[in-house]
Amino acid sequence: MEKGNLSINSENFLPIIKKWLYTDKDIFVRELVSNGCDAVSKFKKLVSLGEAEADENEEYKITVKVDAPNKTITFSDNGIGMTDEEIKKYINQIAFSGATDFLAKYEEKLSEDNDIIGHFGLGFYSAFMVADKVEIDSLSYQKDAKSAKWTCEGGIEYEMEEGTRTKRGTTITLYVGEDGKEFLDSALMYTVLRKYCSFMPVEIFFEYEEAKPEKEETTENAENTENTEITEEAKDDKVPVAINDTTPLWVKNPKDLTDDDYKKFYHQVFRDADDPLFYIHLNMDYPFNLKGILYFPKLLNDTNIIEGEVKLYSNQVYIADNIKEVVPEFLLLLKGVMDCPDLPLNVSRSALQNDGYVTKMSAYITKKVADKLNGMFKNDRSAYENIWNDISLFIKYGCMKEDKFYDKVKDSLIYKTTDGDFKTLDEYLEKNKEKHENKVFYVSDENQQIQYINMLKEQGLEALLLTSNIDVHFISFLEYKTLGKVTFARVDADISETLKDETAQKDDKLSEELQNLFRLTLANNDLNVKTESLKSTSVSSMMLLSEHSRRMQEMAEAYRQAQPEMANIFGDIKPEYTLVLNKNHSLVKKLAEIKNNPENKEFTDIICHQLYDLALMSQKTLEPEEMSKFIERSNLIMEKMIEK
Repeated sequence: MEKGNLSINSENFLPIIKKWLYTDKDIFVRELVSNGCDAVSKFKKLVSLGEAEADENEEYKITVKVDAPNKTITFSDNGIGMTDEEIKKYINQIAFSGATDFLAKYEEKLSEDNDIIGHFGLGFYSAFMVADKVEIDSLSYQKDAKSAKWTCEGGIEYEMEEGTRTKRGTTITLYVGEDGKEFLDSALMYTVLRKYCSFMPVEIFFEYEEAKPEKEETTENAENTENTEITEEAKDDKVPVAINDTTPLWVKNPKDLTDDDYKKFYHQVFRDADDPLFYIHLNMDYPFNLKGILYFPKLLNDTNIIEGEVKLYSNQVYIADNIKEVVPEFLLLLKGVMDCPDLPLNVSRSALQNDGYVTKMSAYITKKVADKLNGMFKNDRSAYENIWNDISLFIKYGCMKEDKFYDKVKDSLIYKTTDGDFKTLDEYLEKNKEKHENKVFYVSDENQQIQYINMLKEQGLEALLLTSNIDVHFISFLEYKTLGKVTFARVDADISETLKDETAQKDDKLSEELQNLFRLTLANNDLNVKTESLKSTSVSSMMLLSEHSRRMQEMAEAYRQAQPEMANIFGDIKPEYTLVLNKNHSLVKKLAEIKNNPENKEFTDIICHQLYDLALMSQKTLEPEEMSKFIERSNLIMEKMIEK
């Protein structure tokens, strides 16, 4: 038996301490299984190069076994194996990567499309996050090689002796300590394997030996589980459970796939009962290697805007979800998988070592998404319009977060109108340029603003439906991007000249009298009142709130929600309401006639309050006290009608 000390290579990552290496304890499963995949991939490469021989019809596989009674977890592969000298070189010299050495040796013979995962030589030591002792038993593929066993109990000392393995490959045995006892639970271990290894390129099987149930159950690390059900038949018969699909959809040729294939994969990976709206298959070989599929789920409301999930893989090994350096932030609203073998990951494979490499990758992904949207707009506009309500949140958010994305898709942005059709901004302006040049009327609440919509329709005008919370910001964004050439005004912000009766004469005296009447009756000396002769005779009164005033209110409210401690920075911003009375409406005409007669004071008071509340209801919901008075007044009006 040989004894010695591990050699720490100071030029590499230090210190190697089990609780410092990785943030997630379950990462040891990924590292040890991917090491097994590396071993198999290396051997297959050597066979293809004529450097090694394999048994005919040999099935390459990795087996993970949990033996709860004996508190061990084993990882076994039939890959390249190691000699005792190679164990000393690759295991004892920490951070000397076997994958790096292998690639250097066979650099000229290997194709560019190699699938060796390891880069750092540290993954093996993640085993000590859960194990008090680790054994390696390995037999090299080399002729006349002898098996070798390596044992270490977590310090810098190790022991080496002849191993017991009789077939090519490596078995790593973890003697699980107190820090890792939860991983002796078969359901949890199966969950972790599915999380990290569902698409690894070598077949993986899971075996387990159950311990007798204890009174106290551990639930740590059991969050975010998927596919945790292991069949009772497998448990009873100790049948190895297949873990992974070695050829996931993203590595296949899109020409060989159907819509059903993409949908099935989507449901399998993301557990979403709804079908995706559409998808993009990414396949890039130069100047970087990138494969993947991005799915567009339904985003029907603002609350769904944070539910995206883009899974990142490296050579089919799961790395993490939603790494913002790789995936543009606005695309994180989507769901998808991306495999980036060339990604410069750090030692924990959960962050990037530099961001220079990924800039082009991020730009490529953005371009592919923009191209897909533009293609749908140009080639199948009807289908594009059918899904617009589902994808508009994503697109608008993307435009505001990524200037390059906006520049690419700006001509494909469409808006639903109050007429029920869809128009681009240019199409809307072209249709309405004679009636309100470069001004875009929009609606934020169809129900509340219905009288304004109807007035526009009577004059052959339409407004854009911008009813999402994100539209508050998107409107300002568009005005900025068009350099002020286009302005947006909500339908209740102003009265278009087209709605006014040009033949009617102005009566400034009447306007002043009515303003004084309403100010006195409503006890509000600051109330703005004006009279207009509108073409529509169906509207008696309207309440306008200037676009500037409302935007200031919205900005103040958003600021208060984001930073409550700074709530008073804007002060008390009061809305600048203007009550508009339609002189062409019979009720306003009658009010003008009776306003100066003291005997009619009861009626004029009721009419003034009612006209004001009716107009205000188109702007906001009445306060409880206001609503109570409105109902009482409405009942009184009906009583008066019955008396008449």
